[in-house]
Amino acid sequence: MQGIFGGTPIQALEHTLTFAQRRHELLAGNLANMDTPGYRSRDLDTNEFQNALAESIDNANRPVSHSSGPYTRDDLYSGPRAATEQVVFHDGSDVSLEQQVTELAKNQHLHGLAITTMRSQFALLRAAITERA
Repeated sequence: MQGIFGGTPIQALEHTLTFAQRRHELLAGNLANMDTPGYRSRDLDTNEFQNALAESIDNANRPVSHSSGPYTRDDLYSGPRAATEQVVFHDGSDVSLEQQVTELAKNQHLHGLAITTMRSQFALLRAAITERA
């Protein structure tokens, strides 16, 4: 979608959806491994994503540089990081059910907001193409 929607809000929304999807996978994995002794929770850095997204929006009118090479899902937002700020339990695990569920709910809201906004953008495009309001 880079060619058609480059420099539009749709591209920023696409990045947001990709981030939310990958983060959901990691948070679900943390919950799945909650009872695994020694398991360390993983997450993506939301602050780094927000900064990268803001920079991407600011640079939307500049040509896209392809010199940085293809991105994988993991290195797009610095990859999964260990969520080291949590308390370690007796079994060596640091997964807190309450915290993971809270983060999942926040992530779900971000995903829902991006989907709603993207639908609105496509409705505007459809109205412009069909010349109907």
